[in-house]
Amino acid sequence: MKAKVHVTLKRAVLDPQGKAIAHALNALGFPEVTGARQGKVIELELADLPPGEADARLDAMCRALLANPVIEDYRIERGT
Repeated sequence: MKAKVHVTLKRAVLDPQGKAIAHALNALGFPEVTGARQGKVIELELADLPPGEADARLDAMCRALLANPVIEDYRIERGT
């Protein structure tokens, strides 16, 4: 089974890297960019598990290592 975990900073947390991206895009001639937020995508390959167990295990992985729930949000996409 494959899964993707999308991790982003919470909206209330300042994102200096996102601000730098928006500024750089403006400087490169893309004035329509008014803001940017950056994040990360983690692709995982897992042994087959029942759907409910897979969801619980992926959530536990996010809370233990992949995301900092205090300042980051995460979204899990499960594939086949």
